[in-house]
Amino acid sequence: MTRKIGILLAVVIAIVSFLCIVQAQTVEKKWKKTITLPSGEVVGDLNGEWDTFTEHLGVWSHLGSYPGMMKITQTGSSLVGIRMVDTPNAIKGSEALRGELDKSGFNKVQLISPFGPQPASGQISEEGNKIVIESGPDLRTTCTRK
Repeated sequence: MTRKIGILLAVVIAIVSFLCIVQAQTVEKKWKKTITLPSGEVVGDLNGEWDTFTEHLGVWSHLGSYPGMMKITQTGSSLVGIRMVDTPNAIKGSEALRGELDKSGFNKVQLISPFGPQPASGQISEEGNKIVIESGPDLRTTCTRK
């Protein structure tokens, strides 16, 4: 009886180990570009120039929608986005975005408006070439890698 339990336990451990390896490989393959942090965690590499499209909705709809460009600079899991062109509500060179990444995407993200940092939620596409960031029901910015 003890031998059967030992064999069953070994089989369960082997299956769990296999599933963990498959999951780890899936996470690493999620993005085309990745950065490995000193902790060993793999996060998406969002460095580079991005085309943006900002939409003001609801109570902010009078501010309109407009295209723009942003350069994201990432240091480890932290990132900052800087506007590369003037927009109707902000000037070139001003901060547009701040965030923190983990292996599943954004851990924390803020859109920077003329009113200051706005808490937001963000989604990164499967390949890492598109980002959609929403701050409440009234502001959405879509970024596409150049």
